[in-house]
Amino acid sequence: MSNPFDLDDDNAYRHWKERKLAAAPTALTDVVVEIGDPRTLSNAEHDAILERCRRANMAIYIGRAGDDPDKAIPVALGARFGLHRLDHNRGADEDAVTSLTVQTDAAHRDYIPYSDRPIAWHTDGYYNTPEQQIHGLLLHCVQPAETGGENALLDHEIAYILVRDRSPDHIRALMHPACMTIPANVIDGIELRPEQTGPVFSIRTDGRLQMRYTDRSRNIAWRDDSSTTAAVSCLKTILHTASPWHLAGRLESGWGLISNNVLHTRTGFTDGRKPRLLYRARYYDRIDGT
Repeated sequence: MSNPFDLDDDNAYRHWKERKLAAAPTALTDVVVEIGDPRTLSNAEHDAILERCRRANMAIYIGRAGDDPDKAIPVALGARFGLHRLDHNRGADEDAVTSLTVQTDAAHRDYIPYSDRPIAWHTDGYYNTPEQQIHGLLLHCVQPAETGGENALLDHEIAYILVRDRSPDHIRALMHPACMTIPANVIDGIELRPEQTGPVFSIRTDGRLQMRYTDRSRNIAWRDDSSTTAAVSCLKTILHTASPWHLAGRLESGWGLISNNVLHTRTGFTDGRKPRLLYRARYYDRIDGT
């Protein structure tokens, strides 16, 4: 069976690329769906969100929940799209849903997501084991920052196209099983997370494209060869160069992002009287029907 991500099947790639680019959104409004209660989506609301996710691997919902802090909101919405297997990552709450807000306790203060600092391009869980890769990601905003906290978004399939069209050899290097290594997380001599080595791009067993990536410059090791150096440089250039497919915006109260773990960033922010609070749910599942 042909697969567009097979570097030896250029014909399948060209046909898939034409369809992908013809349908790909080029404005944030193209992925926005207005809904009522995100806990009880109507069939029409579900289908509208799913249609965006099929085209762009993501959708932004504008719901009427406002600043309701009920964590059942993102959990119920995710479940409607087949997202059930939550990642119990370090820093998450006991229910595996993470409260993204400024936190200064010992368990959170050394990690950028729990600060007001900017976060560079990444997919979530890039340090996870191969068996626990993050395929689905949901962000739900309870309270935005007073200023800042915007997200840039890029469909990882678009990133793949932009790299492959420059050189298939770059994709070959980024698919090498030893391409990117995240060192072990060791604090006070205790290993909290082991070293993880793997590819940037890989093909799932169902033929879908998976990506694990971080734009961090420290605590990362790339395969030491010229082809990897060139491929990573190409990818970084693409991420930091505006294109019709780079989208940007800010989630407001009651809004959320549901995605197949697309590339994203976050700008720095300043809290007002109420601190910024987003709920983050990471899943081992991919959105059903995409």
